[in-house]
Amino acid sequence: MPLRPALVTALGAAALLCAAAGPAGAAPAGTVTDPSETVTVDTVGRLASDGSVTLSGTYRCAGGTGPVFISSSVSQGDSRVRHGIGGGLARCDGAEHRWENSGQVSSEVLNAGAAHVEATLTELRPTGFLLLPAFHAVTGQDVTLVQG
Repeated sequence: MPLRPALVTALGAAALLCAAAGPAGAAPAGTVTDPSETVTVDTVGRLASDGSVTLSGTYRCAGGTGPVFISSSVSQGDSRVRHGIGGGLARCDGAEHRWENSGQVSSEVLNAGAAHVEATLTELRPTGFLLLPAFHAVTGQDVTLVQG
């Protein structure tokens, strides 16, 4: 199978599994997480004048067989509308690390004030020809967005 269709298939499978992740702060159904693996969200997020959002926190995870990513999303007002805010590779060596994600909000403007952030540590594990998501840690946190 050529690389591009295999990647599209893997990402589609990951999206379907992420969609079934369940409520904030809970591990997705069928997922066992190690209690020593954690992700936290700082209680203050920053809004820049250009509309970009910066979220941060800490994480801890232990080894894996594939790449692990730290992702975040923010909602304000309608909790059904979440905006993905960046993401990056995580270093899963058992030590606590800081994370910071920044990104532009795609369709609606966020305002200074109360918001809700979700952060997830997700590993893409090789399974045959596919990379399937395995969740190391998930959390939700009420935050205050401030200009700056």
